[in-house]
Amino acid sequence: MALCPFCKPSAGPVKKTQIQILLGCFLLFLIMYFLNAYKISGSFKSLEKERLGIVKDVTGIKVAQPQIPQVTPWGAPLVWGDNHKSLWRRDKLMEKGIRIGLLVLVVGTYAQFVHRFLTSAETYFLPDQIVTYYILTDNPRSLDPAIELGPERQIQVIAVAEVPGWDRLYHRRMAVVADVIRNKVRSEVEYIFCADVDQVFVGPVGEEILGDLVATLHPELFGMPRSSFPYEATEESSAYVEENEGDYYYTSELCGGSVSEVYKLARTCSLLILQDSANKVTARGLEESYLNRYLIDHRPTRVLSPEYSWWDSALAARVPHQRLISIGRQCEAFDVQKREQHKC
Repeated sequence: MALCPFCKPSAGPVKKTQIQILLGCFLLFLIMYFLNAYKISGSFKSLEKERLGIVKDVTGIKVAQPQIPQVTPWGAPLVWGDNHKSLWRRDKLMEKGIRIGLLVLVVGTYAQFVHRFLTSAETYFLPDQIVTYYILTDNPRSLDPAIELGPERQIQVIAVAEVPGWDRLYHRRMAVVADVIRNKVRSEVEYIFCADVDQVFVGPVGEEILGDLVATLHPELFGMPRSSFPYEATEESSAYVEENEGDYYYTSELCGGSVSEVYKLARTCSLLILQDSANKVTARGLEESYLNRYLIDHRPTRVLSPEYSWWDSALAARVPHQRLISIGRQCEAFDVQKREQHKC
């Protein structure tokens, strides 16, 4: 059977010229060519769609942000100030009228920081709650001129003996804090937070921080391997940490919680420090070493992210927001020229 009328053989009632036959075959060739081209084009489009899909998937993988941990290995919240849980907690507790204390030790040259610390706290530290600032100082005049406070905010000045030098201060601070909580603070507030005075609040610190036992992650060690943590390695020290112990390394710049839990922490650490002092042992991280030893044995119920204790250094973790910055440790991170420039 002929493929088309134009391709019939010359025998028959109607004779075709050679040109007509050639034209007919050429037309058939064109039809078959375009049909085949259409099929190939469809295949290419299908392959292109698949390729684009793969590229899109890979791009999605590349731009996906690493997951920020929201919980500790033992199930306690790891607090980031602007995540959903923190915002929900602020809304829930904002109207509760909770009594909270913020305790700082202001002795010797640390008096230069107290006005900046308190002024920034008035702006950012639990502005909707009832706050008492407990200022433990050897020089009450360091608070002059008086700082203007908001409603339901007050300062209580508590005299302490002069403690010159950080090497002596670290021996005494935990004992002083424990005594003040036992004799005064526990009857006046529900939560107490202890902070170094050489810091400044630069962002909101709200009800998301409230918990029974609250510790803050060290910004230079967050996300680092356990082997890099400067735990106390001297076995004779009461702060000694074995190689298989510890989940995080915490800063001593900010810690707190319920009054009863913070009292236990301060009292236990002060006894460990006294024990080492009697044995002429000094932990490498001073007070921070004993704090970390305690928090290994008594895991925090809330862990604050490095947003709540941060300073600019090459090792510091990148955080979405900065909320409390250590001026003292910031100066330690500066080179000589920057220290002179910032009068460190």
